[in-house]
Amino acid sequence: MENTQNTIKNDFVFSLKSTCLDENYHPSSQTRLTTNFANLARGADRQQNLRNALNMINNRFNALAHWDNPKADRYLVELEIITVTMHIDDKNGVNNLPLIEVLKTNIFDRKTNQHIEGVAGNNFSSYVRDYDFSILLTEYNKNKPNFSVPENFGDLHGKLYQCFVSSVTYKEHFKMSPIICLSVSSNKTYTRTEYQHPVLGFEYLQDQYSLTDEYFGKMGLKVRFFMPANSVAPMAFYHSGDLLADYTDLGLISSISTMETFQKIYRPEIYNANSVAAEIYQPSLKHEDYSLTRVVYDREERSRLAVEQGKYAEEHFIKPYRNLLEQWSASFAL
Repeated sequence: MENTQNTIKNDFVFSLKSTCLDENYHPSSQTRLTTNFANLARGADRQQNLRNALNMINNRFNALAHWDNPKADRYLVELEIITVTMHIDDKNGVNNLPLIEVLKTNIFDRKTNQHIEGVAGNNFSSYVRDYDFSILLTEYNKNKPNFSVPENFGDLHGKLYQCFVSSVTYKEHFKMSPIICLSVSSNKTYTRTEYQHPVLGFEYLQDQYSLTDEYFGKMGLKVRFFMPANSVAPMAFYHSGDLLADYTDLGLISSISTMETFQKIYRPEIYNANSVAAEIYQPSLKHEDYSLTRVVYDREERSRLAVEQGKYAEEHFIKPYRNLLEQWSASFAL
């Protein structure tokens, strides 16, 4: 799938590329290597890694989509990596800049032989976000006694994201707006409410907003926290619109099963803990009572690559196009 289309403002152009994520997946030289699926797809165990992760996703999906599914094998989750490239036309010609990478779920119903559209947004990653958190924020706080955030932090990233999801390109390929599902924050406390959604499970409320919440807020996204049935910790669901009304049950389940699997792999202290989150819950990466999955994941490499790719964004995107981007951002309005 390749498509190029002007955005609503007719100044930036986006193109999409789709790559199947299965046990034969090899990261391309263009992919963002901090993405969790790219991390799994390297090394001697790459194929078994991918196979185990995909099995975990399918097993979890069928466990949650249990109705009319007596053998828990009715559905197959098919994943595609969506790579979003932004094209900037300046006096030096058109430059193609990698912007965002996400996973999109597609669901195959073995009983009806039908394909069902899932949800985009899983494993959301972006070069500008890496730059903001790994480069800009670090530089801004160097040698300062108290942590603070620069003025307009996240504005450009938020506007670029909203420009993309509002574009004809996005709407041609996706029926629903993205859900970006992340881990809960280890420095926040979450309290379980009485509300229980049939798919998302028990809702939790957090004690205060985080920097991530504010950053995603500039992308036009709100956050709610839910712990699905047989999960051990709540997850953060960032969304626009109505999380409970805008998506099908199977769409929500595809997002849960995909993201919970990745969380179990790279946040086992929280999402593969051997005890379930209490009514009042503070997650911790220092928690020691947890199980490991049969998937090899390099957390240190991911942190290092986030800095490297933040520098890449600075050198190839932020610095060369600073004036153009600032002018565009100042005039951008949905």
